[in-house]
Order: sequence, then C-alpha cells, then structure tokens
Amino acid sequence: QVQLTESGGGLVQAGGSLRLSCAASGFIFSLYTMGWFRQAPGKEREFVAAISPGGGSTDYGDSVKGRFTISRDNVKDTVDLQMNRLNSEDTAVYYCAVDGAGTRMQIPTAAASYEHWGQGVQVTVQV
Repeated sequence: QVQLTESGGGLVQAGGSLRLSCAASGFIFSLYTMGWFRQAPGKEREFVAAISPGGGSTDYGDSVKGRFTISRDNVKDTVDLQMNRLNSEDTAVYYCAVDGAGTRMQIPTAAASYEHWGQGVQVTVQV
C-alpha cells in the first residue's frame, strides 16, 4: 500500500531554515507528481509546493515563492522541501502527498487532486 512518511520538522527561530523530507513507498514514485501542503490551526489546508514526476517542473504557493524549494530523488523515492527565511506564518503541520492521476498537463495545486497523504510533521517558527 502507499506510504508517505514525513520527517525533519521541529522548532526554529524566525529567519531560520528547515528541511523536510518525505519517504515514499508502495507505488512507482517516478511516475507521479508529489506535493507539499500545510495546515495551521483553524485554517484550511494550503498548497505549498509540488514537483512533476521527472523533477523538471515545479510550482509554489504565493506565500512561499522565493523562500522554499522542492526537490525529489527518484532513486531514493524521496521528496524534500527546503524552507528558508521562515516566519511565524509558516507555523503549521506540513503534509506530503502524491497526485492521484499521475502525469498531467499542469501541476495540480488543489488538495483534492492528491490521493494519498502522509501523517504530517509539525513546523513551529518562534518569533
């Protein structure tokens, strides 16, 4: 079965950096777009970033553009999220997800397009 396991979360000072990683298993990783979403208390799940199956295309939410970088390793079946210049608004539970449809013309940004999700990892940015 599909398994997605996030790691790398924690507490960081404002302005600092964290790197999240998601280990995938149970499907042919290199065929699917992978995404990162986040959800803060009382807020809806928000698109953060996504990367195409081959890694050649990426997309980012407006609030993280220029600060976060998504990457993937199709040998290790992992997708990472490098987060720089963190601020208090980045505090949330971060989720890794796999696109349910495989190859698409455009990278999906809606949570409903993603079929399987990890358990999430907490990121807390301390001011």
